[in-house]
Amino acid sequence: MTGMRCLLLASLLVGCLAAASAGVDERPRMPTAPLEVLFVGNSLTYVGNTPAVFDALTRASGRPSSSDMIVQGGATLADRVADGSVERAFARKRYAVLVLQERGGDLDCSVAVAACHRSREAITVLVGLARQAGAAVYLLGTYQAHPYFSKEIVAAESAAASDVGIGYVEVSESLQRYRAESPDIGWIAPDGMHPGPALTLLNAVLLHRAVLGAWPQPVAFTVGAPIYGTSSGLTPEVRGAADPPPIDTTPRAIDCPAETLRRLLKLVVKSNDIAP
Repeated sequence: MTGMRCLLLASLLVGCLAAASAGVDERPRMPTAPLEVLFVGNSLTYVGNTPAVFDALTRASGRPSSSDMIVQGGATLADRVADGSVERAFARKRYAVLVLQERGGDLDCSVAVAACHRSREAITVLVGLARQAGAAVYLLGTYQAHPYFSKEIVAAESAAASDVGIGYVEVSESLQRYRAESPDIGWIAPDGMHPGPALTLLNAVLLHRAVLGAWPQPVAFTVGAPIYGTSSGLTPEVRGAADPPPIDTTPRAIDCPAETLRRLLKLVVKSNDIAP
């Protein structure tokens, strides 16, 4: 019996030594499959293609995502409840994350009372669909140029997210500060309304922090996807963020230099976080 115990111990020791020599890491590993994300929004979401920039950023961080989107110019979240497109998307694919973005200003109940109530109701319905599928939900904020209305929309969006227990990714007040500190980078598109490259990147950076729990590293990356303008040709059907665009002249890629991301992170990252 003693001999059998010795053989067993020897076998276990050999196995442990083999594992050590092979560099086996017993810590939990991140899943290798991309995180499936669904964005639902409007031109604030697709101009500059926030979903595709987010995917490129997560890939560069080694924690890749794969995003679909249901977007249309001027659309509201209530529109997506009415047409059932989000419900159909969840029936087709198991998304881990749902990102909602409302039409700018609609959640400010002090100004757009009827639109605000419709938006609140739609958010409740969409959050319910996501929770049935086990998906986390985030409300990506919109923005207002005037300081008073900026504070108002942040308060309204934050309350809407809090009331249904979802994450809120604030944009407007942060954008006010960053534009004051670095006015020379392309925050806003030439039309003066839609996201420019810097604001699209900011959206992606803030979502990276919210969804993955960490800031991205300041590395160069390329977004190999359509970079939509206001005239996108998009209709409210689910489509991959990198799918071919409806309009052939849409640019198909954009580069993000490491210095651009580093500069933005210096604006965003707070003192209690790890500095980039």
